[in-house]
Amino acid sequence: MAPVDEYQEVNRASWDERAPAHAASADYAFQRFVDDPTFLSDVVRFDLPLLGDITGLRGVHLQCHIGTDTISLARLGARMSGLDFSSAALVEARRLTELTGTPIDFVESEVYGAFDVLERESYDLVFTGIGALCWLPDVRQWARVVADLLRPGGRLFIREGHPMLWAMEDPRPDGLLVVGFPYVEHEPTVWDEPGTYVETDVTFTQNRTISFSHGLGEIISALLEVGMRITGFVEHDTVPWDALPGMMERAANGEWRLIDRPWRLPHTYTLQAVKST
Repeated sequence: MAPVDEYQEVNRASWDERAPAHAASADYAFQRFVDDPTFLSDVVRFDLPLLGDITGLRGVHLQCHIGTDTISLARLGARMSGLDFSSAALVEARRLTELTGTPIDFVESEVYGAFDVLERESYDLVFTGIGALCWLPDVRQWARVVADLLRPGGRLFIREGHPMLWAMEDPRPDGLLVVGFPYVEHEPTVWDEPGTYVETDVTFTQNRTISFSHGLGEIISALLEVGMRITGFVEHDTVPWDALPGMMERAANGEWRLIDRPWRLPHTYTLQAVKST
């Protein structure tokens, strides 16, 4: 496994460089947040039926990046904080809160060091969004942080890319779905890829990243081990980005789905758990 300081240093450099480009892209819709005080991010809008009423809840968004989902949760009535390890991402998040007049406390930290900047057992809601867990090497340590952040009776809400989707090889000419990467926690995968997942003309130099796999059994077991009770689990057949280019099309909800027999592959999942009282 990559040394702790290596994966943090490498991944932070990549996210620091990409954060301004993400904030400037149409995909994150900064201007729409400014122009329309009711506008919500696509991710949070998708989550609404399962998320329910969060009015008045004290919430924290782990790995919040540039804050669009965090602000969306605040617009739904939660009193939000956001945590991320990228100082450049938090510059953009704080800028958006100023532009929109949204009171959110953004703090800088690795997830595993959350209690350097956040209070234990102080939150009604811990939220984690798409594309977050893959940057953490140890899902059990993540689960301990989640449980320690929540008050008794507090809730975890996470929607993530499905481990089966993360395990897929890049699209092949024959159209077959091939499992080429780990499904469960194993050795990290090291990537060296230019570009990013939004439309941008920026040329990046920090293109190396280190990611980690976590199977559903590992994630659920980790939460159970720290006293969380699973209250909901749904697998979805869409994903917010074109995860397998050439094999996906836009679905009616604006997300992406396999063109050929999408029921073959779970694309994302939503998991909810409550801390025991």
